[in-house]
Amino acid sequence: MVTSLKLPFRFDPARLTADLGRIAAEEWVPHFNKSIYEGDWSGVALRSVGGKAMQLYPDPTATDRFADTETLGRCPYYQEVLATFQCLLTSVRLLRLQAGSSIAEHRDYRLGYEDGEVRIHVPIVTDQDVAFFLAGDRIPLAVGECWYLNVNLPHRVENRSRIDRTHLVIDCVVNEWLTQFFQLESQGVGSDG
Repeated sequence: MVTSLKLPFRFDPARLTADLGRIAAEEWVPHFNKSIYEGDWSGVALRSVGGKAMQLYPDPTATDRFADTETLGRCPYYQEVLATFQCLLTSVRLLRLQAGSSIAEHRDYRLGYEDGEVRIHVPIVTDQDVAFFLAGDRIPLAVGECWYLNVNLPHRVENRSRIDRTHLVIDCVVNEWLTQFFQLESQGVGSDG
């Protein structure tokens, strides 16, 4: 089982930040899972059930399809980033953890490679004092990198920095294109992640 995998994509930090600046303060919605965090954890839907901009929860039981929100339409570089992924995208969100906030250890449901759907993180704003722990190990997530994280496993985040940590979080359906990266990793040809 692959716990984490640094994918071979690097995105432009300046352009990631420029698109972040296109998001208005009132568009950030508090995260729905209020019992697992302290401080402020919020997000903006870029793809959601029915394409609804305020629909942060990626409801796996919804009958509507996932679609781009109008917010994504204002973010040309995020559109380029998403076009990199040659697989079906379901939920795509910006998730921001305010300075001094933390997310308690928890597990997400059926978001591991073996489940057929994976969660990818692209850090946009982060700091050395932001720590993401997955199965007890700290994962070194740097701005512009692209990481698969098996969030079926216990994970938590601590933002002890003075800035708000923001990630682009992309849920992808596994297909042949995505599988090739995991096969390279299992053959020992993968990245340093």
